[in-house]
Amino acid sequence: MVETVAYLGPQGTFTHQAAQLLFPEQDYQFVSYRSIPDVILAVDKGICDLGVVPIENAIEGTVNSTLDWLIHQVDLPIIGELVYPISQCIMVHPEQAGRPKQEFTKILSHPQSFAQSQLRLRQEYPKAEWEYQESNALAAQIVRDHPDQPWIAVGPRKSGELYQLHILAENVQDHANNMTRFVVLGREAKKWEHLKAHVVKSSFQVTLSSDFPGALYQVLAAFSWRKVNLCHIESRPTKTGLGNYYFLITAEMDKDHVLLQGAISEIEALGCQVRWLGSYPCFRYELAHKA
Repeated sequence: MVETVAYLGPQGTFTHQAAQLLFPEQDYQFVSYRSIPDVILAVDKGICDLGVVPIENAIEGTVNSTLDWLIHQVDLPIIGELVYPISQCIMVHPEQAGRPKQEFTKILSHPQSFAQSQLRLRQEYPKAEWEYQESNALAAQIVRDHPDQPWIAVGPRKSGELYQLHILAENVQDHANNMTRFVVLGREAKKWEHLKAHVVKSSFQVTLSSDFPGALYQVLAAFSWRKVNLCHIESRPTKTGLGNYYFLITAEMDKDHVLLQGAISEIEALGCQVRWLGSYPCFRYELAHKA
């Protein structure tokens, strides 16, 4: 039986490219959705077997929509991660390719792409209106469907090729080392025989006890003296009141490792609540195909 993979679409998005690398197309059926919540709900409701969504960008940080839905709306584990390079392109309809920059009136893209390329866009197209779209590929599709309009799409080269757009400029992101972490969501763990993981991570949510000061320090100390490397720590609002937070922590260690289990037991003994979000292999684009 062919498994289905939900992704933030349509075709040509960075998420689509990440999904294609993670799952060979001959073995999986891909289903595009127009928003991150739609992808997550499709997996949570059993409509699709797997889902791929962005969770963090090196320039803009956390993708809040992904985290909020994983924490507050569903109980769906992370089963894989891919760190993927992001190269933003400025694209126009071929009929608009010769138009002077000052005559373009609108730029369409996903909010993350705008944020990653805002300095370049403001400098070269200061008078153009920004219009947010649910995906980069949708922006490219809209530009393709309006050949008479002086509009620009910002996104991956793949979406420009898919929708027959002219590439005006590549690598327009404001910082060169632009990477995005994509996570795979699913009910069951998977084995990626065609990819090589460079590390195994475990992510969990910690809600601190309010009974004593210094709780966060003691939580971190439980990992420190055991020499458990934490690669991500982030506070997020609990949505129960101003000033109430929980902490998202990711360790570079398998969930079943005795040191990590010991740290979690110590944290729970402090009166803190721990919720596992997943233990999973992490792949990097540049290392993914190296056996």
